[in-house]
Amino acid sequence: MSHPDPARPHEHEEVEKSKVRTAHAEHVEPEKGPHDPKEINPKMSSDIHYWAKEFGVTGDQLHEAIRVHGTHVEKVRAALNHHKS
Repeated sequence: MSHPDPARPHEHEEVEKSKVRTAHAEHVEPEKGPHDPKEINPKMSSDIHYWAKEFGVTGDQLHEAIRVHGTHVEKVRAALNHHKS
């Protein structure tokens, strides 16, 4: 039986090296727009988050406005602006 080449790492050493973790850059979500700029999808958390922030209301307030006025962005915007006044 021949002796392995000392210049060549063993297979298990290569696997171990591949498991070494390096520091990742901080994950920052890009500002995403709504799924549809004219309709709010109340089942999409990203839409609720986006439109609640856009209108300056909580998710619950937005859900209530959608329940009463529907999902059309301009109707919800008008209802929430009227409610703030």
